[in-house]
Amino acid sequence: MSEQSSGGSSEAGELSYGKYLRIPEMLSLQTPVASPPAHDELLFIVVHQSFELWFNLILFELETVRDALFEGRTFPARHYLKRAQAIERMLLEHIGIIESMLPQDFLQFRGYLAPASGFQSVQFREIEFISGLKEPGLLSRLSETPEEQARLERRLSEPTLWDAFCALLEANGLPMPTGEENVEARRASLLKMMRDKDAYPELFYTAESLMTHDELFVLWRQHHLLMVERQIGSKTGTGGTAGVSYLRSTLDKRFYPELWELRSYL
Repeated sequence: MSEQSSGGSSEAGELSYGKYLRIPEMLSLQTPVASPPAHDELLFIVVHQSFELWFNLILFELETVRDALFEGRTFPARHYLKRAQAIERMLLEHIGIIESMLPQDFLQFRGYLAPASGFQSVQFREIEFISGLKEPGLLSRLSETPEEQARLERRLSEPTLWDAFCALLEANGLPMPTGEENVEARRASLLKMMRDKDAYPELFYTAESLMTHDELFVLWRQHHLLMVERQIGSKTGTGGTAGVSYLRSTLDKRFYPELWELRSYL
């Protein structure tokens, strides 16, 4: 934000950088709980708050992508998917910041975190749900407030990016019937798109962009697992999960398994 915007003013009482971004309020939200104080707790809080801020923006962009796909507007869909992917790559770098914390330093305040856990990130689950990976069984384990419950229920009931992409193919003459019994019919349409990408360039490159979004989340899961294992080994998670063994069980999750499996049939 420039010091003096066109048509603006820096006179007292008018909008300023700090007021616009609510800097004082934002900086008041880092509240370590360890006693005696642990040096690296501030780092831990800032990184995880940053995760949630970026998750919020990813959700905003993915909603825009989904709506654009339903409307057949592939250019803006890919544009905003590219932005989401840039954020996802940055989140991978954030994990490296956490890894600058030694296991001994984390242990100075880890005991104060229970029963809180990254497993409880509602926005992370929202990203999974809107992307296409819906797991209704998680609702009772995640939502701590009626507002969070309502958000997760809304994500479960609303269309996903995959639904929007399938509608896009249908609009372009490639049938994508729902249901397990129609897997082969969907595969035939997807193969036609892949094998004749010059005839379906918008569909092909949109599919590839969805794959990149999926792949970056797989990489995030992998890097997160290694970071946790580096910090706590095989200890139980602070939220009561099995820790590293639980995280390892999530590595095979995919938003678009039919796009991944398609490679085997080309």
